[in-house]
Amino acid sequence: MNTINRPIRILVAKVGLDGHDRGAKVIATALRDAGMEVIYTGLRQSPEMVVNAALQEDVDAIGVSILSGAHMTVFPKLIALMKEREMNDVLLTGGGIIPEDDMQQLQALGVGNLFPPGTNTSEIAKYITSWVKEHRNF
Repeated sequence: MNTINRPIRILVAKVGLDGHDRGAKVIATALRDAGMEVIYTGLRQSPEMVVNAALQEDVDAIGVSILSGAHMTVFPKLIALMKEREMNDVLLTGGGIIPEDDMQQLQALGVGNLFPPGTNTSEIAKYITSWVKEHRNF
């Protein structure tokens, strides 16, 4: 098995009009502290902007924080763009205010685990690390 000698790279994004970024910044800091290289895109990104940035930065994962209720629009659009660009080995994960039924529907579309507010950040870091090691040949 080949190994890549670099930290896991993750893009953390806020999509749409959701202007509450405290949680995204907490997650970005926690992932950085867990040894990942974090690219934070800031507020009000479109799905196209997120996927383009992820391609340019050659990330292993994309983490989207969403509190606006638009998760059933945003995540399917992101997955469609990622498939279109053949980003089949990049994890799309995230968190926020997402009902359990919606989480299951999104996971059926190919979205990874989604985390509600209050999730321990070490649990999120472990999930991303394990997914990337399994799917990205680390």
